[in-house]
Amino acid sequence: MTRAQQIRDRIVEHVDESGFGAHGLHVRVGGDVAEHRWTPDVREEIHSVAKGICVLAVGLAADEGLIEPDAPVTQYLPEFTVGDGVDQVTLRHLLSMSSGIDLPWSETLMTDWPDLAREFLSRPSRGRVFQYSNASTYTAMTVLAARVGDVVEFLRPRLLGPLGIDDIEWERCPRGRIVAGSGIALRTEELARLGHLIRDRGEWEGRHLVPASVIDAMHSDWVVAGANPGYERYAMSGWDGPGPSWRLHGAYGQLLIFRDDAVVTITADDHFGADAVAAFAVDTLDT
Repeated sequence: MTRAQQIRDRIVEHVDESGFGAHGLHVRVGGDVAEHRWTPDVREEIHSVAKGICVLAVGLAADEGLIEPDAPVTQYLPEFTVGDGVDQVTLRHLLSMSSGIDLPWSETLMTDWPDLAREFLSRPSRGRVFQYSNASTYTAMTVLAARVGDVVEFLRPRLLGPLGIDDIEWERCPRGRIVAGSGIALRTEELARLGHLIRDRGEWEGRHLVPASVIDAMHSDWVVAGANPGYERYAMSGWDGPGPSWRLHGAYGQLLIFRDDAVVTITADDHFGADAVAAFAVDTLDT
């Protein structure tokens, strides 16, 4: 039995005993893979894991010289009226939730204003203050679209096609822009391809699709986010923890958990049980 199979079996046992609402599990350790399903294998919303794809999109555009993540976003949206201090806000700040702009998440976020990005940037910045909000990622992708055109079409030949997921649709707001911080549906194994790419620092089937520095930025230069375990530090889409791992974490238990040469992919419909199952997965990887 491979180590991937052993880890899978322990996680499956834990899920079954705990009642966590898992749908699918994919474990990759080195070159070994093991999988398990609790529900039919269909595409499901990955929620905030989509923020990781947004970071990859910016990294690809930067690698082609189309955008500079550390330049003020006002450079790319000169027609926008911005709040005090927003002239210092960069794409890196938006993608690490550290713009200092106050506009929290709500269920009607995409329809509360005629243009969410304009509303977001019109508010003052408090400096490098953390606030987790899909408005920040949405605005980042509005900036990117100003340079590359439609973000999905930009990604199809560069990322989505090579990963075999170029037929996906990304939910859009009434203005036709991608909602960015969520809105993508993938099967568990398709999500695991993204995890494989990230674990291998941008390499996929012998090709370097994404610069390694972009992957590294997903779990470095941490921003202080809070005091709750597993949510103390945030980078460009990645959360620090549990323990020595880091993860991409979407609502209702969509998880990509990275630990050395292992990546555990979990899809689920269990918002409140996700932290405990992530912690168990990391403990299992470390035994």
